[in-house]
Amino acid sequence: MNDTFDKLVAEAPYGRVERLSPLVRRVLAPNPSPFTFTGTGTYIVGNGKIAIIDPGPADEAHLEAVAAAVEGEEVTHHLITHTHVDHSPGAAPLKARLGGKVAGCAPLILSDDGPRADAAFDRTYAPDQVLADGEALQGPDWTLRAVHTPGHTSNHLCFALEEEGILFSGDHVMGWSTTVVAPPDGDMAAYMRSLQLLLERGDKRYFPTHGPAVEEPQRFVRGLIAHRRQRETQILKLLAEGVAKIPDMVAQMYAPVDPRLWPAAERSVLAHLIDLESRSRVQRDGENWKPC
Repeated sequence: MNDTFDKLVAEAPYGRVERLSPLVRRVLAPNPSPFTFTGTGTYIVGNGKIAIIDPGPADEAHLEAVAAAVEGEEVTHHLITHTHVDHSPGAAPLKARLGGKVAGCAPLILSDDGPRADAAFDRTYAPDQVLADGEALQGPDWTLRAVHTPGHTSNHLCFALEEEGILFSGDHVMGWSTTVVAPPDGDMAAYMRSLQLLLERGDKRYFPTHGPAVEEPQRFVRGLIAHRRQRETQILKLLAEGVAKIPDMVAQMYAPVDPRLWPAAERSVLAHLIDLESRSRVQRDGENWKPC
């Protein structure tokens, strides 16, 4: 992406376990990209009897590192926030190696994944238990409660660690970038409702699957909501000026952004337009859009 990103990747703690709190450790997968930042953060919750959140890709070096990090401990659950291929494929091989149940979000496979620019869906995901909104799993020193946060995907879950006020926010809130909302499954209206839901919670810190911890989550979420409203305003302004096609909007709205991210930006702009259409603010004619 740039020299700064290359430096972050070069210095990333791949293969090492990081202690983030008394109950939380992290192992970073070596899958950096414009969409995963420095990689997928796999979280280990508890001590002795543990849960693993987002095992990540089925990368052998990463799975070895996770297994080494929990050696001598009992894995009760492998928890999945959603089924993009950078989050869930590691669950099955880790379950075979370490035991425990695969639990979390519902399976989701679209008949047509494209055009997607962020990640495809994991077709191997087979949970032993699908968690409903508000349902909790417990260990001797931890409680993880599922928080349904559709938007990035319709099956997305966050997990709240009640003992420490931590929310594992998956891709719904990331620590380094805004979230891709890519139709047909990504839904901007649902995403905004889920952000509002998080804003009303009392979590003290977020641990996203990608990027650093979010230390002031309510302030951060208010910023995300404001950013999306700003994008909506930009879209309506461009439509009023006669810019009718999504690629032309993206070229103006995302001019400073790495062009490799523009296809994902096009999906998010489409998600905004679909939301605006549902509110009778815009209408479409083939590939063209215009104000109502």
